[in-house]
Amino acid sequence: MPNTKGHTLVADVSSCFLSEPVDVEKYGVIYGGVQKNVGPAGVVIVIIREDLITDDVLPGTPTMLKYKTHADADSLYNTPPSYGIYICGKVFKWLKKQGGLGAMKEYNERKAKILYDFLDRSKLFRGTVRKEDRSLMNVPFVTGNEELDAKFVKEAKAAGFENLKGHRSVGGMRASIYNAMPIEGVEKLVEFMEKFEAENVNA
Repeated sequence: MPNTKGHTLVADVSSCFLSEPVDVEKYGVIYGGVQKNVGPAGVVIVIIREDLITDDVLPGTPTMLKYKTHADADSLYNTPPSYGIYICGKVFKWLKKQGGLGAMKEYNERKAKILYDFLDRSKLFRGTVRKEDRSLMNVPFVTGNEELDAKFVKEAKAAGFENLKGHRSVGGMRASIYNAMPIEGVEKLVEFMEKFEAENVNA
């Protein structure tokens, strides 16, 4: 956590929402789109400190984009996406059955360790994020050769691994291993990466 020196901390947790426990009292606002870990796109969950729910907003802010509008209306100012919320409720119950967010963090750490351990010993692939800043949810990596990266993405897709192409702003590859991804999926990815490495190192 950064030292905010008394300033309000605001976080977009869309990628890591409900993947581990969070001390909400350290934040002024926690904003999370549910589409990664919780439910279908179209639902947003906001946890906001009550003193920040105010009419003191930038001039021209639309009524719909004021948190006070929604807080005063019990989040029913507009017609809510009820089906998406229903699915989120199902996921909340599933998370509780897994043992809660503490258990999810432990499971996600085990998953991520499988992939990061491989990247740390690989002769071809390398992670692009410092160890102390690594995400449990999104694991970016590269070969160091753009043509080889493209070959890997193409062969991975043919083998049934979807959406491994990296973000358009950074290139390379990115494995998203959200809550719903089982450990077996990560193990299969590493198995494929080991095979690709054996076929392409010093080839």
